[in-house]
Amino acid sequence: MQPILINGQWQKSQSSGSFQAENPAAMTALPEQFPISTWADIDAALAAATTAAAQLNKVSPERIAAFLDDYAARIEARADEVAALANQESGLPVKPRLRDVELPRTVNQLRLAAKAAREQSWAAATIDTAANIRSCLAPLGPVWVFGPNNFPLAFNSISGGDFAAAIASGNPVIAKANTSHPGTSRLLGELAFAALQASDLPPATLQLIYRTSHADGERLIRDPRTASLGYTGSRNAGLVLKRAADELGKPVYLELSSVNPVVFLPGALAERGAALVDEYAGSCTMGAGQFCTNPGLFIVLKSPASDEFIAGIVKKFSSATPGTLLTKRVQDSLVESVDVLQKAGAELLCGGTVGGGTGYSFVNTLLQVSASEFVRKPEALQTEAFGNVALCVVADDVEQIIAVMSHLEGNLTGTIYSSTSGADEKLYAELEPLLRAKVGRLLNDKMPTGVAVSTAMNHGGPFPATGHPGFTAVGIPASLRRFAALHCYDNVRAERLPTILQNKNPTGTTWRMIDGVWSTADL
Repeated sequence: MQPILINGQWQKSQSSGSFQAENPAAMTALPEQFPISTWADIDAALAAATTAAAQLNKVSPERIAAFLDDYAARIEARADEVAALANQESGLPVKPRLRDVELPRTVNQLRLAAKAAREQSWAAATIDTAANIRSCLAPLGPVWVFGPNNFPLAFNSISGGDFAAAIASGNPVIAKANTSHPGTSRLLGELAFAALQASDLPPATLQLIYRTSHADGERLIRDPRTASLGYTGSRNAGLVLKRAADELGKPVYLELSSVNPVVFLPGALAERGAALVDEYAGSCTMGAGQFCTNPGLFIVLKSPASDEFIAGIVKKFSSATPGTLLTKRVQDSLVESVDVLQKAGAELLCGGTVGGGTGYSFVNTLLQVSASEFVRKPEALQTEAFGNVALCVVADDVEQIIAVMSHLEGNLTGTIYSSTSGADEKLYAELEPLLRAKVGRLLNDKMPTGVAVSTAMNHGGPFPATGHPGFTAVGIPASLRRFAALHCYDNVRAERLPTILQNKNPTGTTWRMIDGVWSTADL
């Protein structure tokens, strides 16, 4: 049985049982046994994290940054091993996906988080010297991170964006591995712990368990020692955690569900319909569609050009070999989602069956529904099919497109394709405000699948895409602010202030830290 990491020790779990990861390409269980932790493990982790939180308040940002940089270097030094293990547990290709794309993204995030920890601009320090009132963001305390199944490195609970953001903002992290890649999480945990020891941070700055019961998962959120949670996963499980946190007024940050609507305006289809077929089909089938930003729903206005466009997608979907799905549960979920969509009135144009690829797989699937039917059953017809399944909504007129948009749920992304000649400008101006209100990131003439690690990126959106529309899971330093509280100091003696606020004393001036540099600002 693999050990868990609690309070600076790899130790035997007080478990209720065990589980094994699967190789989804071979559809066989992997040999290692991992524990299902009981409350005793969780309680021990929370106790240690509470102590670590107090200790971290006295640690310099430089030491935290040094840990993150060292951890990134250790991942790079073992890159081939990390990618190979992630491939076994996820079925995602070593090259280019894991080794050449996701792993570099992971270490880049860690290094950006280290930079943010050093410069401290995420803390939004503000000094009103005239009133002698000062404020800054400060760590919340112990943060749980629950990682998803589809990014075993870049969103892993012990190496991904939520982990990096929580650590860089000075919080201890208790990572709960995703059960589809526990071995990858264990290896990353070993590398992280080695970096932790080298940086001499508190031993419980990071801890790792693999699995809990659903009841204990809800209980750990309710525990007063838990300050916050970063979660990426299914809507149903996330809402259980959200309800528990909301009852206590506790901030949790959840990425839950998104169909990421794409609107193809008439001028765009008339101008470059064949190219857009390739673009859309490629985005939907890439990685077997297992991206939270997969464009799973598109809207067109009924016309010969849109008929040709839909037929082209059917042809592309039908000729492309589907990729391997992450788990049998993902495969089963696609069966269930397609069934829900069909029962709600969607017509199956292609696919709809299990198989067609290596291991767990599902035939590339396109369904179609009229805009009028969509408006009658918007909730069912926005069922997320996490994988290589898409729904086309066909409108008879612009008023129907407006009606469809008014019934859209909150999404991570929304995209509008329009003519380059200006033929769609009037229609774009009419539709853009409606879509803008429903999404975190608005795109033009570009598929939403990629999420750049940019300071300006918003990987968030209105509910149910996420639990809070004002925050992002990607984009440093903004992502760090999720795991922080605003602390204000009124007439506090200078020597008693946090170091970041012990600056700038000219009378009658307000100072802010912007991009790591103090400057005067008009409040």
